[in-house]
Amino acid sequence: MPGDSLLPEPDVLATRAVTVNAPASAIWPWLVQMGSGRGGVYTYDWIENLFGLDMHSINEIRPEFQDRKVGDQERLGKSGPVMRVEVLDPERAMVLASDDGNWVWAFGLYPADNRTRLVSRNRIRAPGASLPQRALQTLVMEPGSLIMERKMLLGIKERAEALTKAPAM
Repeated sequence: MPGDSLLPEPDVLATRAVTVNAPASAIWPWLVQMGSGRGGVYTYDWIENLFGLDMHSINEIRPEFQDRKVGDQERLGKSGPVMRVEVLDPERAMVLASDDGNWVWAFGLYPADNRTRLVSRNRIRAPGASLPQRALQTLVMEPGSLIMERKMLLGIKERAEALTKAPAM
């Protein structure tokens, strides 16, 4: 996937996907407006906000959040990592990377038969992580990440499919 070369040997690799009954053009606006202080991440905002991420998922496409470009940066919440847009290939791929180089988050859109496969891939490096820290990652963080990311993918799916069913103005 685009972005894989930014972190070629991650300690954690998680690839998750959902099939959306909509074209990539209906998914793309939801992806580019994602983020803290932007459109949110379409998951359980209350959980995100327990970690101080200031997420407020919106249910409409906002023009002011559609102007993303390579090099744009934003912090996740007040003290989270700064994420930089590394790849932006409209209606195909968006890749974000943390400023410390330890996290790459890629989204790919793969059209097929009037539907689109939306793929999210996280590549994470855990420098200096001890065995107990890696066990915590596997036993606690991974299941939590799965739940949150599944909700995000389904949130994008729901919004994109609703967009394709909306009556034309």
